[in-house]
Amino acid sequence: MQFKLDATGDQFAKSEVKVLSAYQVTTEKKGKTPTSETHYDIKHWKDQTLKEEFDNLIAAKKYKGGKDESLTFTGAMGETVHVVGLGQKNKLKQEDLRRTIARAFKAIKSSKYEVISFDLDGLNVLHDVAQTAGTIVESILLCDYAFDKYLSKKSSNEVKVVNLSHFDKKQISKIEKAIESSKNICSSINVIKDFVNEAPNYLHSEEYAKRVETDVKANLKGVKIKILNKAQIQKEKMGLLLSVNAGSAYEPRIVHLTYEPSKKTSKTKHIALVGKGITFDTGGYSLKPGASMMGMKNDMGGSATVYGAFRAAVLEKAPVKMTCILAMTDNAVSSLATFPDSIITGRNGKTVEILNTDAEGRLILADALDYACDQKPDCLIDAATLTGAALVALGNQVCAILGNDQKWINQILDAAKTKDEYMWQLPIIDEWRNDIKSKVADIKNIGTPMRAGTAIGAAFLEEFVSKDVKWAHLDVAGVVEAQSHLPYCSSHGASGLIVRTLTHLLVHGQH
Repeated sequence: MQFKLDATGDQFAKSEVKVLSAYQVTTEKKGKTPTSETHYDIKHWKDQTLKEEFDNLIAAKKYKGGKDESLTFTGAMGETVHVVGLGQKNKLKQEDLRRTIARAFKAIKSSKYEVISFDLDGLNVLHDVAQTAGTIVESILLCDYAFDKYLSKKSSNEVKVVNLSHFDKKQISKIEKAIESSKNICSSINVIKDFVNEAPNYLHSEEYAKRVETDVKANLKGVKIKILNKAQIQKEKMGLLLSVNAGSAYEPRIVHLTYEPSKKTSKTKHIALVGKGITFDTGGYSLKPGASMMGMKNDMGGSATVYGAFRAAVLEKAPVKMTCILAMTDNAVSSLATFPDSIITGRNGKTVEILNTDAEGRLILADALDYACDQKPDCLIDAATLTGAALVALGNQVCAILGNDQKWINQILDAAKTKDEYMWQLPIIDEWRNDIKSKVADIKNIGTPMRAGTAIGAAFLEEFVSKDVKWAHLDVAGVVEAQSHLPYCSSHGASGLIVRTLTHLLVHGQH
């Protein structure tokens, strides 16, 4: 799909599909009994003939230009005109535009048109034409994703060209930069959606590491990659990761990625990203019920999330040094699998009583976090589909965040707010730290059942984070899957959420 700029509106005039906006206004009528009237406003349309056509429509008499209120008609030249309502202009936000464009694009895409033109000036609710253009491109690329590699009949996409029309020519370079940024971010989101959506009989740990390596070598110039195999993981004394992998037919993998900005100085911050990559989770000997096992191919969603953010930030030339650590294995059952009641030593020397083999994500993260801290980062973020308790607490729309440094957490929360993604902080208190103390080992991998599961999981991870590293834990268990309330997210499979938040943090954060 190509995105073309059309400052003069020439391509817009010839387009087979035109997307324009209408606003909603209220007019007060004075008199003995004051009244008000709500109606649409299309004064900003450049084509006066088209405006007259719309005004004369019978359907337009009832059209108010309300948010998500659309009206489609055939113009005098035979073109399809799709009018999207944006509501009151002074109340519109970027997320409103993102959702409106997604709905419009899906409606038009289903009609199999090849060329679509958007009236960029009329859609510029953000009063920043470059940002508006970037948001439109982002919305289209995100909702255009499909995972159809195993379907005999592939998804068809007839849209070949999207024109962005009507704007000041002086803005072209800024608009082009915004479009390129959206492409970088969306391509990264769609890459990791493919990872999460892939069937687990194809994407085991060894294959997952290979696919990341292939993508890095093809697309991320200057990124160094090191992949630790089982023998190297043993040398690193990652006992917890090895215990989870013990029942697997495939070797575990640690993928270690490093990026340094071109203008690195002594003041350049170093941020580490760590992700849980359980390619399938049976629960081990603490076996999951059958219904709960379906969908466990997405238990590597945390690793996909941080890789997506790392990838996008590299393409966007982030001003920080980045280390990305992905811990990969499945959690299978065999005669060699780890038993409940086992005691295993982690990479940092702490012993862990494993009371529940289905609390495995924190085990592989523990060794990966300790390994990441040895890289001497200033700040650290881990992401994991860690607990079902996160869905109980926050539903499947909100990402949980916990950590050891409030300023660092606030920076991440601010980034989430900027990118219109939901995130909420939960606490880690001493009572929960005490709850994971074991009578036979240093700590145990679960706390009191049915009590603060998300926070206790974070308290466990905290044991493996160096005290001098600012750390935040993201429990993405709810948000990695399809989000029905977001029209630009896939209706089935991976959502790709939180990548935009972390990319914004890495590229534009206060480092």
